[in-house]
Amino acid sequence: MRIPPNGPTNNTTRQDELFRLLIDSIHDYAVFMLEPDGRVATWNAGAERLKGYRASEIIGKPFSVFYPDRDVQAGKCEMELATATAQGRFEDEGWRIRKDGTRFWANVVISAIRDPTNTLLGFSKVTRDLTERKRAEEERAALLAAEQASRAKDEFMAMLGHELRNPLAPIVTALQLMKLRDGGKRSKEEQIIERQVNHMVRLVDDLLDVSRIARGNITLKREALDVHEIMAKAIETASPLLEDRRQHLQVEAGDSPMIVRADSARLVQVFANLLTNAAKYTQPSGHIRINMSECDGVVAIEVSDDGIGIANELLPQIFELFVQAPQGIERSRGGLGIGLALVKRLLALHGGTVEAHSAGLGLGSTFTVRLPSSHAKPAMEPAVVPMVRPPGAPKKRVLIVDDNPDALTLIGDALARFGFEVRTAPDGLVALQLAIAFEPHVAIIDIGLPVLDGYELASRIRTELGNAAPRMIALTGYGQQNDRMRSIRAGFEQHLVKPVELSELIASVQSVQDPPDSHPPGSADSIVAG
Repeated sequence: MRIPPNGPTNNTTRQDELFRLLIDSIHDYAVFMLEPDGRVATWNAGAERLKGYRASEIIGKPFSVFYPDRDVQAGKCEMELATATAQGRFEDEGWRIRKDGTRFWANVVISAIRDPTNTLLGFSKVTRDLTERKRAEEERAALLAAEQASRAKDEFMAMLGHELRNPLAPIVTALQLMKLRDGGKRSKEEQIIERQVNHMVRLVDDLLDVSRIARGNITLKREALDVHEIMAKAIETASPLLEDRRQHLQVEAGDSPMIVRADSARLVQVFANLLTNAAKYTQPSGHIRINMSECDGVVAIEVSDDGIGIANELLPQIFELFVQAPQGIERSRGGLGIGLALVKRLLALHGGTVEAHSAGLGLGSTFTVRLPSSHAKPAMEPAVVPMVRPPGAPKKRVLIVDDNPDALTLIGDALARFGFEVRTAPDGLVALQLAIAFEPHVAIIDIGLPVLDGYELASRIRTELGNAAPRMIALTGYGQQNDRMRSIRAGFEQHLVKPVELSELIASVQSVQDPPDSHPPGSADSIVAG
């Protein structure tokens, strides 16, 4: 404890001196005395280190100098001393001010000091700097809030995907059935519907893909691929928009294969997004050019257009989420501003890059993709499973469960058209009864069912039928990675996300082996539901 300059009196005992030395040796705490009116009476080395004042600068000053102006004006200092006087002690945590004006988070204990006659002599004040602890607590709280927000976002995205995909599924199936019925011919109206539905499906998929990448939930299925084939598929995907806007597409590429190790579906998605972006921002009858080349172990692909161009101030942000060129109130170009962000993130997963260039507004733009090349041979295309039943093959019995009546009817009609014996059910309880009587080979089950959800239904079917239980395929609007893992744990062999192509659904049913103990049911023909 710092004693005023006159030093200890001749009556100072050795015990007093030891106590003074003890207080003065404490460097982690500010330990000092206050007069009854709140003026600083003593000062130790810890107080000097913590608050920045030397003893000669602070002794005799009111202790309110350590408090923010707001607290002083609110009478906090007087309240603390009054509480310590009445109750013997006051403890608090809050912001305090150093000599240089910086703040620190302090734990403060003020104790009333009285003589044997109970006369108030003053107060002891012990202050500890807890700024690091406060910061750590705030960081933990922020991390917890971020995790909760992330979980809430994931749940919302899962729900959004499910709610958007459910109505899209029967529309896609209906269009495919109409195409089959008419021998592949489509009316102008059907073509318009198909283009718009495909656009909606891409928007939903892009939105969910961005969320998956942000969480690290996308796993690439890498294989040796020729960029020529990838680009051909991307052009096929974007061609309805190009044709609708009567735009001219020019492709410049050599005949030699340009091999990269990549995920085919994701790379097609990258270039389809770039082509779609070019088409949206290029006027009707405009020009789009693709140039592909390979040099020094890098495959470079340029997608250029003579469209509206990109403003200089927008270029640095063009690959950020929800960034778009300004649009009028009619939003004629549409979109959510996520396509280019998805392009950049998917390419980063492949070890590639993308850059945007534009000479300015009205002068077109160029997007350049670079990917590391590979010398491996491209994989052979897998054989397409025919969408017909082999002649003489027994009919495979299929149970379809979906609470969307349009989806149920159309999928049932589609599978029946391709030679399957089909029964349908609108909910889990009806499906369970049908499964027992019909003994299907395959059960296609929606997850978000009323009464019994798809997971519970799968469990009940296995319990009731044992070894004769059907192989199960989940057909659902829930497409997050945790949804797929939960399907596997529930016993589903495949997890298809709505809307699904008929060819993929047919192939999935055909690829599933019959249960080992299955046998023709005795009275299945008389039982129909849904």
